[in-house]
Amino acid sequence: MKNLVPCSACGSLHPAEALTEFDGQLLCSSCLHTETTRCQRCGQRIWSDSNAGDENTHLCQSCFDRYYTTCEDCGRVILQDDAYYDDDDDYEPRCYACHCNHTGTREIHDYYYKPEPEFFGQGSRYFGVELEIDGAGEDNSNARQILKLVNDGEERAYCKHDGSLDEGFEIVSHPMTLDYHCQHMPWKEVLDKARSLGYRSHQAGTCGLHVHINRTAFGNTLEEQDEVIARILYFFEKHWEEMLKFSRRTRSQLAQWAARYGLKEHPKDILLHAKGDRERYTCVNLLPYTTIEFRMFRGTLKYNTFLAVLQLLDRICDTALFCTDQEIQDMSWTTFVSGCTQPELIQYLKERRLYVNEPVHAEAEV
Repeated sequence: MKNLVPCSACGSLHPAEALTEFDGQLLCSSCLHTETTRCQRCGQRIWSDSNAGDENTHLCQSCFDRYYTTCEDCGRVILQDDAYYDDDDDYEPRCYACHCNHTGTREIHDYYYKPEPEFFGQGSRYFGVELEIDGAGEDNSNARQILKLVNDGEERAYCKHDGSLDEGFEIVSHPMTLDYHCQHMPWKEVLDKARSLGYRSHQAGTCGLHVHINRTAFGNTLEEQDEVIARILYFFEKHWEEMLKFSRRTRSQLAQWAARYGLKEHPKDILLHAKGDRERYTCVNLLPYTTIEFRMFRGTLKYNTFLAVLQLLDRICDTALFCTDQEIQDMSWTTFVSGCTQPELIQYLKERRLYVNEPVHAEAEV
């Protein structure tokens, strides 16, 4: 029988190889997750109590001092380069939202704006959408027109500044079930309005369609969630060429904004590598605490394509949830797509020549 060693934090007994040494302490995986974090700037592991940032931006003291500051009004941690100052005051930095309060109400919040999530629809799997649009200005009036279509009596979406865009902003939804996105959220009207205002997404070349899915959709415990997430990562890596084609991204765009982890023999090997990466610009970003973020897809104002992305992710999650590691390893792309049933997804797969080799009429992406 192996000698068991106590965790320095909680005292539970574990095999020595299951513990991680940090700052002279031996921590079990649970305590490592709850008692420590990593600086989101340099990647250094720190005690959670030593976080010099806030709950959304974990930072070591050195990185905070070099690159960040705190909004004078709301206390949010922001990059020094993103801080706003009054013309006659260089000593009171403000985030974008608080700065705008000095000039009137704004519909486009700063990049760090993160309201308490409201959940829409009944189910266990929720999709939070971040759609970037560009080309017609970071314009408060335009954002108001778009949000008027969505927020009828309750906030279902909001708009945010994004420094990667030239002349635009991103539309962010609260978490919704797939059925709610498809049946109740007026995405078609939103996409049509954005297009009529002069915005582009696919054609802009700067835009992405990012989707967050709650970790609790994959299991009740960290171990259960990790098993499913490992299979999701393996699916992306094994079928990288098909996913690249589906995403409509170029290889250089993916290398910059949604890099791959690399295919390994077993799903758990990829997850282990991904956890050590600590980089948000990956195809599947694991840094958020309550969600995982899918960053691979190019933005679009084409309604069928928009729904197809959500439906594909739903299908991938189902596959990872209900298949074993071996079944995921053995599964071909043909087998996977043969189980797709949603008409929007099938239409898009045919347009991208990822379903069957038959001609199909396709409208241009916008």
